[in-house]
Amino acid sequence: MKIFTAPIVCAVLAALPAAAALKPADAAPDFATPASLAGKEFRFSLKAALKKGPVVVYFYPSAYTKGCDLEAHTFAVEKDKFDAAGATIIGVSADSVARLNVFSADPEYCAGKFPVASDPDGKIAESYQLKVGAARAGAKDVRGADIDHGFIERVTYVIGKNHKIVATLSSAEDKISPDQHVHKALEIVQKLHK
Repeated sequence: MKIFTAPIVCAVLAALPAAAALKPADAAPDFATPASLAGKEFRFSLKAALKKGPVVVYFYPSAYTKGCDLEAHTFAVEKDKFDAAGATIIGVSADSVARLNVFSADPEYCAGKFPVASDPDGKIAESYQLKVGAARAGAKDVRGADIDHGFIERVTYVIGKNHKIVATLSSAEDKISPDQHVHKALEIVQKLHK
């Protein structure tokens, strides 16, 4: 049996083409799903969030993996700037809510500043036309814990209040790093706010 480490799994997912991902001007599919903010579970609704302003929906492979950790940490650091632009942030992965409760509260990553949502069967990701890789036997996260779920490709969507996608940022197509997803999304919501 081969053992896959989180960095290898994330590297493989980054190499997957995201050609089918929804594009700007496409309607963003609504979703409501269990999520966690600062270790507390709640139900996130895209429709409700869009009533307040634009929403940055970022899909990522797995909590506690190198690129995903960097992305979450960068969103936490920049959260006040997203707030100033009137934007909501929601991360989406196939992680269980129990796993996300820990990740969302972890001061090194989400730091309790924004929610992360669970898409355990990949249905939300698929509605956004994203690839969901199968769970890998023996995959471990940076803490050495088993990763027992599939991996969603890394794509960030900026969605306007009108439910239309304003921008699609893809690691595979745009050749951008996880932290660049955050900075580019921030630039976009700041322009929307002007």
